[in-house]
Amino acid sequence: MLKELTLTTTVYLVTGYSDLRKGIEGLAAVVQGMLSLDPFNKSLYLFCGRRRDRIKGLLWEGDGFLLLYKRLDSGVFRWPRNEMEARLLTEQEIRWLLEGLELEQPKAIKESKPGILY
Repeated sequence: MLKELTLTTTVYLVTGYSDLRKGIEGLAAVVQGMLSLDPFNKSLYLFCGRRRDRIKGLLWEGDGFLLLYKRLDSGVFRWPRNEMEARLLTEQEIRWLLEGLELEQPKAIKESKPGILY
């Protein structure tokens, strides 16, 4: 279900450690208070705890919040642990995250901007 949601929704990854004991109200307060974003804008916000084997997702559906929870049987998510911020993810970064890969792939071809022709 998480993979299908990420195809049609704007996805923000909340970096750093999150307390996964928080419910909908607590996570919405983090989005609104600490990140200065609107939790009602129909974006998916992903949070990860210290163990990195579980994530929670918060999504406003128009008539209420949807709280998603995923626990891996083996392995961990490669979650950025810098200070808490919301990072907008590309489709490729979402795939890497859900496949257990780092978001910054050193050998990946980076998207470039149009420039001067040779």
